[in-house]
Amino acid sequence: MNIKILGTGCAKCNQVEKTAREVVKELGIDASIEEVKDIRKIMEYNVLITPGLVVNEEVVISGHIPSKAEVTQFIINALEKGEKSSGDSGK
Repeated sequence: MNIKILGTGCAKCNQVEKTAREVVKELGIDASIEEVKDIRKIMEYNVLITPGLVVNEEVVISGHIPSKAEVTQFIINALEKGEKSSGDSGK
């Protein structure tokens, strides 16, 4: 799993990163967490207001700090989506 925090490194962006790391640790999953601070790269995700949270290349939130419960749900949804697509053998 790949998680990206989109933002310039402000306090809000740092809070989103901290929450994402806590959730990953609590769920016991293997995930890379990357900070994307380059405004051009942030704009590639069509995020105009930071912080942004990207899970497996899908923007799940932008413009506010998600709650821990929201981050947990985003990650669980991405895990389930991954299982469905890897379990679907072209049927």
